Amino acid sequence: MFHIDPDIRKAKTMPSEFYTDERFFELSKEKIFARTWQFAGRTEDLSVVTPIDVVGEPLLLTKADSGLHCMSNVCTHRGKILVEEPCEANLIRCGYHGRRFSLDGKFLSMPEFEGVESFPSVADDLASVPVDHTGGFSFVSLDPVDMLAEFVSDEAIMPMGKGKLKLSSTNEYRVNAHWALYCENYLEGFHIPFVHKSLNEIVDFVTYSTELFRYASVQTGYEADGKLAARYLFIFPNTMFNFYPWGVSVNVVRPVSSSESVVEYLTYVSDESLVDEGAGADLHGVELEDEAIVESVQRGIRSRYYSHGRYSPTREQGTHHFHRLIAEFFGQ
Repeated sequence: MFHIDPDIRKAKTMPSEFYTDERFFELSKEKIFARTWQFAGRTEDLSVVTPIDVVGEPLLLTKADSGLHCMSNVCTHRGKILVEEPCEANLIRCGYHGRRFSLDGKFLSMPEFEGVESFPSVADDLASVPVDHTGGFSFVSLDPVDMLAEFVSDEAIMPMGKGKLKLSSTNEYRVNAHWALYCENYLEGFHIPFVHKSLNEIVDFVTYSTELFRYASVQTGYEADGKLAARYLFIFPNTMFNFYPWGVSVNVVRPVSSSESVVEYLTYVSDESLVDEGAGADLHGVELEDEAIVESVQRGIRSRYYSHGRYSPTREQGTHHFHRLIAEFFGQ
């Protein structure tokens, strides 16, 4: 369906139709988001019962004696959503007709069902969904194309500083742009000197580097004196771990439509004394600058005079890698 030449010197970027055609947006939910691992949160911060959503699919994360589980958040009786908010509980009970499930999703009981034939059956249990964790963070996948370890490793999620990470804040930004445009902007430091004046004064553009992996990439920024300023880990297709001396900022891009996304920010701090210093000192300001750029691109790609672009071989390896993965998943 799409082809991105493996040779970045010859390759053309994704065609504008990928971003503007609602058909491709809907296909990306099944071909990309359902087949990859989606960020669910820091494992120790999760409630005993935590509802989450993966591209419109309501799910439940639960902590049981048998470990962490993920399952459908839809009652097997009449389809009601079971849990609306995170809570502490020892079982799951439907608020519609009282059907009950254990924390691992097994059917327990149902009032007024005496005499029903071939009941209960496996179909009355909550459907199980793959869940895994790495680096203290949990991920779920509806139909994973590969193991989580192939997407990211414990070593990759390694904070720069020392100390125990604590969830400091959560924020959401609504961006009027396609989810992939936001990710593409994140995947290259090429724009830093042109868009982020304050960040450019900290990060040495000359030594900025990108390293590619099967389903991930890591960008590393240094200060002028050679000191590590930040490390940016991208996990395909929409999860970003930003490592600073003070801790970790996790950004998750949630697709809403072909022209709208929600970016969830979770800030985990290990050293509060360093929060106002370095590359991670003004995340809000940098975010607003990035939003302005990708929203401008969203308007521009609709032009009749634009269909695709080319890549900088030295600065846009991450974006080229991202596009090749999109093309690969669409071809599966």
